[in-house]
Amino acid sequence: MNDEQFKYLKSLVETPSVTGTEYNVARLVREYVADIADEVETNVMGSVHAVLHAAQPEDNDAKVPSVLIAAHMDEIGLMVHYISDDGFLYVSAVGGVDAGLLPGLRVDVHTKDGDLRGVVGRMPIHLIPADERKKVASIDKLCIDLGMPAEEVKKRVRIGDTITYGVGCEHFGQGMAVSRAFDDQAGVFIATRVMEELAKAGDSKADYVCAATVQEEIGCRGGLTSAFSVHPDVAIGFDVTHATDYPGIDKNKFGGVECGGGPVIARGPNINPVVFERLVMAAEEEGIAYQLEAEPGVTGTDAGPMQVQQGGIATGLVSLPLRYMHTPNEVISLADVEGCIKLLTRFIRDLDSDISFVPGM
Repeated sequence: MNDEQFKYLKSLVETPSVTGTEYNVARLVREYVADIADEVETNVMGSVHAVLHAAQPEDNDAKVPSVLIAAHMDEIGLMVHYISDDGFLYVSAVGGVDAGLLPGLRVDVHTKDGDLRGVVGRMPIHLIPADERKKVASIDKLCIDLGMPAEEVKKRVRIGDTITYGVGCEHFGQGMAVSRAFDDQAGVFIATRVMEELAKAGDSKADYVCAATVQEEIGCRGGLTSAFSVHPDVAIGFDVTHATDYPGIDKNKFGGVECGGGPVIARGPNINPVVFERLVMAAEEEGIAYQLEAEPGVTGTDAGPMQVQQGGIATGLVSLPLRYMHTPNEVISLADVEGCIKLLTRFIRDLDSDISFVPGM
């Protein structure tokens, strides 16, 4: 990943996009694909669909397959639901927020007039009764201090304003990166970079729809509506998955996925078996290290609802290994990011008019 590409990734993860407020990331996506895509639209939900048409086929009567890759733009966060008389904010979680991580954090409150830096208040340990010190305070017991008079807070903050962790993206260790919101802005980065690579190759026999979707964290709503409206021949959900390569995780229970081990290809009832095998074949023929993940039920990603739209869509799931999901410090391998781009680009380039995704046929 070169410096310009990392700058784009950094801009994605550092742009606030709590579920329901994805429009600023959507703008970045539209800007990035503007000179690459043949068509770009944003639907009423807020999801962006960028289309790159197949190269001109030799046989004009041949059916051109269509492939959709969906990566969600939203991140978890907080929402203001009450402002006290003394100017402290009380909040609710948007998505899967771990309350135990919040005390003492710096956060950013996103208002109509700009961002405000806040601190999640926590009583000093000296003042907490001994029997309370080891308990995790629930979110409704925490407050955010903006360091300004109550009158000013009430003038600038509205109920429903969203809040994100006050951290950014940076290189980390050897070939790693750390940030909030790699779930799933890293996926948005990958899906748009795939379009760039396909345009550069200029030989795809399939139409590619890059969908940057909304509201995955509260029910995969963008993936559902995008798959319904596009109705491609094949859809790939792209998301992050739990890396289990650090202390404290039971691999017997959660499986073995490593940061730096390559893209993760899911297998299970949510996954069309032909799509799975073709993803594996693409990885092997391209010489890409890859990992497998068993998904015996609902995957909890956009792949779930995409599979069951309009009579069914052949669906796959590819994931980026991620340590410390839904924390302010999510960690990824940049080599894995590049591996995902190469895998998906090769998968799409291998599609042709003869492909059938009917299992066992």
